[in-house]
Amino acid sequence: MTETGSKKRKQNKSRLANQIRISYLILLLPNIIFMVYAFYNLWLVNERYNKMLSSVVAASEFSLDFKEDFDYETYLLIVGNVTPEDSRIPGLLEDAGRVVDRLEDYTDTADNLKRIESAKKYLSNLEGYITKIEFNLRDGNRYEKNMLIWENDVQIVTALLQETINEYIYYENRQIQSAQADNRQLYISTARISIALFFLILAAIIGVSVVGPLWITRPIEEQVIEEQKKLRKAEFEVLQAQINPHFLYNTLDAIVWSAEAGNQKQVVSMVGSLSDFFKSSLNKGKEIVSVRDELQHIRSYLEIQQIRYQDILSYEVDVPESLNECTIPKITLQPVVENALYHGIKNRRALGKITVKGIDEGDTMVLTVSDDGIGMDEERLQEVRQALSDNRLDNGQVYGLYNVNERIRLNYGDDYGITIESTKGEGTCVKIKLPKILTEIVEN
Repeated sequence: MTETGSKKRKQNKSRLANQIRISYLILLLPNIIFMVYAFYNLWLVNERYNKMLSSVVAASEFSLDFKEDFDYETYLLIVGNVTPEDSRIPGLLEDAGRVVDRLEDYTDTADNLKRIESAKKYLSNLEGYITKIEFNLRDGNRYEKNMLIWENDVQIVTALLQETINEYIYYENRQIQSAQADNRQLYISTARISIALFFLILAAIIGVSVVGPLWITRPIEEQVIEEQKKLRKAEFEVLQAQINPHFLYNTLDAIVWSAEAGNQKQVVSMVGSLSDFFKSSLNKGKEIVSVRDELQHIRSYLEIQQIRYQDILSYEVDVPESLNECTIPKITLQPVVENALYHGIKNRRALGKITVKGIDEGDTMVLTVSDDGIGMDEERLQEVRQALSDNRLDNGQVYGLYNVNERIRLNYGDDYGITIESTKGEGTCVKIKLPKILTEIVEN
C-alpha cells in the first residue's frame, strides 16, 4: 500500500466517523430541543400554580369570623366587660396583619396589590379606633362617644376589611382558573408539538435509514470502485500481454519459414509490417490513440496474417475520413479482428473476408468488424452475449472480446461497448460503439 493510498484511507475513515456523528446529532437535536422546551414550560407552569395556591391558602387563613369577633370584642371593651389588658383585640389585629403581609409576597397582580394596601390601611384605622376607645375609657366613662366610634367606624371598617380579603380570594381563584385554562392550552400545544416532533423524527429516521447508508458508505464505495477499476485494468493488461507474445511467436515462425524458402520480399514485407504493428502497439505508452493510428495498427496486423493465410484470407478497411481524428482505446480492433480470423475464417477452411467499417453517427461512432466465416448458432451467440453483458469472462474463447468491451466500459461507461450479430454458416458482425471525441480535446 502506498503512502498516498494510506493517507486517503485515513481521510475516508475520518470522513465516515464525522458523517456518523452528524447523523446522530440530526436525530438527537429535535429531542433535546423538545425536552428543554417542555421542561422549561412545565417549570414555569408549576411555579405559577404553586404561587397562586399558596396565595389562596394564605388568604384563607384570614379568619372568616374576623368582623364578628372584632366587633364583639370591641363592644365588650366599651361596656367594660373586659379590660384592655384582657381584650383579644391586639391578637386579632396581629393575626390579621401577619396574613396581609404574607399575601403581599404571593400576589403579582396590580389589583390585588391595591387590595392588600387597602387592607393594611383598614387595619391601621382599626388600631387607631381602638386607641381612641381606650383613651376615652381612661378619661372617664364616655360611653356615648365610644358607641359612636364602634357603630360608625369600627363596624364599617371591619366590613370593608372582610370584603377586601374576600375579593382578594375571589380574584386569586379567578387567576387559578385562568392558569388552569392556560395550562390546558399548554398541554394541548405540547401534545401537538410532540406529535409533530414524533412524525418529524420518524421521517428523519426513515430519511437517515435510506439516505444515511448511501451517504456514509459512499467514501468506502468510491474507494472500492476505484480499486476495482485499477484491478480490472491490471487484468486487462495481463490479457493483452498474453495476446502479443502468441502473435509474435507465430509471426517470427512465419518469417523463418519464408527465409528458409528464399522468399526475400515476403520476409522484408513481414518484418516491415511487424515493425509497424509493434510501433502502433507501443505508441509512446499512450492508452488512448486516434482512429487513424488504430487503423494503421490493424492494417499491419492483417498484412502479416494475410501473408501467413494468403490462401484463405482477404480483408477490406473502409472508415470515413471524419472519424480518423477521433479517439479510441489502444488495441481495440486487433482482438476483434483476431477473433474473426481464428474463430470465423479459419474454421470455414475456405477463402474468407474480414471487413472493417466505420459509421459516423454524430455524437457517437460505430466501428464494425464482420467476417463471412463459420458464424455461431443461436445457443453459442447467447452465451457470448451473456458473458459480455454480465462482465463474466467465459471459458469459451471470448476473452479478446471481453477485454475490449470492459476497457470501453471502464473508459466511457455502460452506454458504450460491443454488440454481436451472428448466423451459423454465414458469418459474424461485431459492432463497437464509442463516443466521438477528437484527439485534440484529449491532448488539451
